[in-house]
Amino acid sequence: MPDKPGPVLHGIIATVVTPFDERGEIDPGKLRAEVRHLLGAGVTALCACGTTGEGNALSAEESALVCSIVVEEVAGRVPVIGGIIQNSTHEVLRYGRALSGTGVAALQVTPVHYLWSPTPESTVEYYAEIGTALEMPIVIYNVVPWALIEPAVVARLADLRWVIAIKQSGGDLHKLADLIETVSDRISVLAAVDDLHLPAFVLGAHGALAAIPTVTPLLSVALWDAVQSGDLQLARKLHGQILPVWRAIDGPNQPATIKEALRLQGRDAGVPRRPVSPVTAGVSARIAAALDGAGLLAPGAAPLS
Repeated sequence: MPDKPGPVLHGIIATVVTPFDERGEIDPGKLRAEVRHLLGAGVTALCACGTTGEGNALSAEESALVCSIVVEEVAGRVPVIGGIIQNSTHEVLRYGRALSGTGVAALQVTPVHYLWSPTPESTVEYYAEIGTALEMPIVIYNVVPWALIEPAVVARLADLRWVIAIKQSGGDLHKLADLIETVSDRISVLAAVDDLHLPAFVLGAHGALAAIPTVTPLLSVALWDAVQSGDLQLARKLHGQILPVWRAIDGPNQPATIKEALRLQGRDAGVPRRPVSPVTAGVSARIAAALDGAGLLAPGAAPLS
């Protein structure tokens, strides 16, 4: 890859939940505990304030608080990425300035996505302006279905000095394959279609930045390692363990389902921020069954009743 600022992102990058108490306030102690758990699983980096971290529901000041806590707890062991989910260059810059003082190594930034799709030209200008103004490495968060950045535009973005990676959450495996072939020599291509990490790794993705490693960090790290060592039989087995867990938590209420999956593993991640509702008893039972099948259900843990 060309010489670019910031870390070379690779391997399993876990997204960090933001634990809230019943009043909707951030719980620093529970956040620190989650960071320690993920570090203990061997992840290569952490991303705070993304979708899993309910970054869309955080103010700039709250985002800075979360990132500061994560950076302090990590203590330099792995890079920390700070997420920004906003809808104007002005707001991204405001959040970016707030996060720049926390010690995050890079920013994860969505394209503008409210109501309309930006043009290819405005998308390139948007990321160029953010990088130039903040002088911070950027991970493109390509997640929004109606504002998906096509591979041809990503190829242009990959030439920008401050763009170091793309988290490919939207689209399909075809687009990921195109990105691996066209930009992986310039930026890190990180898989985020959670049920397709195995084929993404085989195709040559540099790693994953996604929600499922938050729930299954040990299995996800083992899957990455198995593919890198060429043990596809083991990788296929690990994929088979992870997939039912993803199916159980996937859906529109994902902040709540992820936090329930953590609770059932003995990891208290608090409650989601309203208006997201806690899971129902039926959903809790479904998640518990999937975790049990993967060997991840904590001893004595019980679904909601």
